[in-house]
Amino acid sequence: MASDWKSFEPVLIPDIPNLEKIDVYTKNGGYKALEKVVKGNEWTPESVVNEVKEANIKGRGGAGFNAGLKWSFMPKPDGGPRYLACNGDESEPGTFKDRKIFEYNPHLFIEGALIAAYAMQITTIYVYVRGEYIDWVEMMEKALQDARDKGYIGKNLFGTDYSVEFEITYGAGAYICGEETSMLESLEGKRGYPRVKPPFPAQKGLWGRPTTINNIETLANVPGIINNGAEWFKGIGKESHPGPVLYGISGHVNRPGVYELPSGVSVLELIDDVA
Repeated sequence: MASDWKSFEPVLIPDIPNLEKIDVYTKNGGYKALEKVVKGNEWTPESVVNEVKEANIKGRGGAGFNAGLKWSFMPKPDGGPRYLACNGDESEPGTFKDRKIFEYNPHLFIEGALIAAYAMQITTIYVYVRGEYIDWVEMMEKALQDARDKGYIGKNLFGTDYSVEFEITYGAGAYICGEETSMLESLEGKRGYPRVKPPFPAQKGLWGRPTTINNIETLANVPGIINNGAEWFKGIGKESHPGPVLYGISGHVNRPGVYELPSGVSVLELIDDVA
């Protein structure tokens, strides 16, 4: 329940020093969920989609749509390109929660994106990052390179026939690119402007190919769902919108910053008791 937030132990940004380093991340169980779904016999792409759907994780980018259901809209592979676009634009005033993940726990997001890509049989992942996040992009690029060096990104993951690549693309500070189809236009090198829907991105997205768009925080929740199960996730926070949430608090408060708490915490509690 949201009322239990005072005893909540963070899972997205836990109090573990140097968690941005891949050796620290793996020492604390990192990339085990990815290995389980790609290498093990327990999981199939379909079962990963179903588990995330059952967890009822709502998109953390604002729309609040069931992420697993969104994944299920992707058509079956036809041999052509398929894409996952990760929205880390954060051009809305006062928004900085995803930046915390880039800075403090980038490998959690990377692992979640890789699991999502495997579940939808996607081989190219794009990360769309706000152009002003220069320092954080450098952190993200280092994390991606470290993951490549360890064999978590690239060809034949864990000795299987599954291969995947990651690319980072910079935004230019346009607020409109927070809308998913505007972001796709920008990724294609065009002016960020919303597309008419339908067709939806799952049918016709990047360069006319099937594409799923997810928020950075949404994907960072995926390893926990795989490791602990949908029921564990649904036991955190509000029943209709379960799971941990990153709250960015700024302005006239004593302790501005990003706080991870169960969903359902009130604004009054955030301001009076947290910050």
